Amino acid sequence: MIRPHTTIDRRALITGQLPQVERVVAPPGGEIASILVQVRPERLASAERAITALAGCEIYQRDIRGKLVVVVDAPDAGSLGTTLNAISTLPDVYSASLVFHALGVAGA
Repeated sequence: MIRPHTTIDRRALITGQLPQVERVVAPPGGEIASILVQVRPERLASAERAITALAGCEIYQRDIRGKLVVVVDAPDAGSLGTTLNAISTLPDVYSASLVFHALGVAGA
């Protein structure tokens, strides 16, 4: 739906007498990230189970040599950091590196 453009008078802007406009509401958002995880190859299945048990985590890709690409959907940056730290401290995880991060839109 196209709304007509309201012209704002400069004098009204300076004196604070702007016309009533609809309030802009930001869409609900979140954080999306991908994390490259290197684990012991012989412990790959148990590492996958531990990672998918974490809130918002899913395995996007795996390699039998012990590499996982994990996609994380978190409500905020703090939760994303907590999840990254939780993955990096799992048993048999050699490293967990953030390779992509973006703001997302919930429900998209």
